[in-house]
Amino acid sequence: MGSSSSKVLTGLLCTPSVSCQVPAASAASSENWTFQPLPFSSSDRWIVDANGNNVPVVGINWPGAADTMLPEGLGYQSIANIAQKITDTGFNTVRLTFAIELVDDILDNGGDVALSTTLTNALGQTNGIAMLAKIINNNPQFNANTTRLQVFDAVAAGLATQDIYVHLDNHVSKAMWCCSLTDGNSWFGDTYFDTNKWVRGLSYMAAHGKANWQTFSSMGLRNELRPALTGAPNLQPYTWSTWKTYMTAAASAIYSANPDVLIYFSGLESDFNIEPAVGGSTLLDPGFSFDVASYEWAHKLVFEMHEYDEGISSSCPVYETILESFGADATTRTTGNRAPLVISEWGHDETDASDAWQSAYSECLAQFIVQRQLGWMVWVLAGSYYIRSGVQDSDETYGLLDHMWSEYRGVNSSAAIKQLVQQTYAAYGQ
Repeated sequence: MGSSSSKVLTGLLCTPSVSCQVPAASAASSENWTFQPLPFSSSDRWIVDANGNNVPVVGINWPGAADTMLPEGLGYQSIANIAQKITDTGFNTVRLTFAIELVDDILDNGGDVALSTTLTNALGQTNGIAMLAKIINNNPQFNANTTRLQVFDAVAAGLATQDIYVHLDNHVSKAMWCCSLTDGNSWFGDTYFDTNKWVRGLSYMAAHGKANWQTFSSMGLRNELRPALTGAPNLQPYTWSTWKTYMTAAASAIYSANPDVLIYFSGLESDFNIEPAVGGSTLLDPGFSFDVASYEWAHKLVFEMHEYDEGISSSCPVYETILESFGADATTRTTGNRAPLVISEWGHDETDASDAWQSAYSECLAQFIVQRQLGWMVWVLAGSYYIRSGVQDSDETYGLLDHMWSEYRGVNSSAAIKQLVQQTYAAYGQ
């Protein structure tokens, strides 16, 4: 659809000359949703709370897996301010990402690393010291000796004060910007993807979260599994059988360490394809079979899918049919592994000038989410990063917040997100 045409975007009349504003009476806020008691479980196609009531997952990604191994944005804002902005937008969940390297340092390399050291390592001596001062100024509960995991603990505590659930996602093994086919983090046995340390790291964080994080609700096993082009000597075959071997082992380790959290299963092709896992078999790997009901953690499994704008189709019915063919039918199918589905990454340029907020992709995906009552977590909260792919203080146009994490990046774009929040809650009768 061209930029000159008007369209209804998730219930809002939007044109190039009319701002896509959320009416005051339906503005997103923490009043849209009442905290539901943990632990959560999966029941048929639903995520349910401790009382058996259906839970809408309405979330946003807060990255913490890059070079510093710290949740982003603390050089610009306090944890409290960021958590308040999350609540004000209407989200009830944060997908907080981490790197296995953080746990490896704790268990293998002499213990967790202090703020002063991790910032200097990532940003250099001068810039690291400057960033440390900014973080402490905004968050005076920290000092130079505060460790990385203590910062994660503080973020989890800040989110808990706003009744926001923590979904912990293992983004990478070696801390860096994700994702490419040559970064060494792609697939089981890749250059940095030591499967034993990965399982150990998930288990460690599951136990740590259980002991320390009040609103710890769920964990993601691995972000965007994909082919590896590194030629690593221990690289395992890129098959669904390999997927099953390692993903089920990791899920069992998490369940043993913390039987309360939901366990999110991602698929292949950067988590766009989960169909064989949902269906339980695939002709491409005749030896593969997957029966969720046979595992002790069956009542904790959630499928996750990532969906960015690949130009699939501007026709919403066609778009939805294609998504279903890749596993987005997880909640409606009558055979295989029917289970909850969360679109744990989706997003677009948040600047209003991009018009991405009113694209066919945005409209069709929002419509699909609401009609199917799916959970979702938009990418991304971050307006900027400490460092991304070697660039310090890197701007993020996909960020809901601006560079300094203080205001929304786009008026129309943020209004569209707020409207999707409203419609998701409404689909659950909230």
